[in-house]
Amino acid sequence: MNTRTDSSTDFTPVDQDLYEKAFQLLDPDPIPEPAAPAALAAPAAVPLTATLPMRLTGPVEKVLTDALAFLDTHGWTRYSLINTEGARCSIGALRAAAGSRNAAYCDAGNLLLDEARRQHGKKWETIPSWNDCHSGAEVRSVWEAAIRRAHHLNI
Repeated sequence: MNTRTDSSTDFTPVDQDLYEKAFQLLDPDPIPEPAAPAALAAPAAVPLTATLPMRLTGPVEKVLTDALAFLDTHGWTRYSLINTEGARCSIGALRAAAGSRNAAYCDAGNLLLDEARRQHGKKWETIPSWNDCHSGAEVRSVWEAAIRRAHHLNI
């Protein structure tokens, strides 16, 4: 495409006043340009309208979190699934939180037992055997670490 505008062409020169009037009709209230930028003026604060992407809780993290909340609400116990006051052991809390022995329940139990083995040695074969041999603070520490791992793994 050739865009030369020398005097030998048949183009009519643009009337600047007419040009400005045409754009005035198209945009009757233009934003005035600033007179002179201030040398030390701080930039205007721009409100952040975008929100950060929301991270969804995975099913394993949800079961673990709900089970720990159940223990916080109803109490923790040893040597029985549910005691007479309604407190539960760790496996009882998992069952209450999951609602059924579904995949999230199984994965949460495996993650909890793996974390128990990390903190208290490899000898633990089941959640109940580990639960019954540790204090409430030790059990809670394992729960919290398992929740953090589930969160980190996004499961």
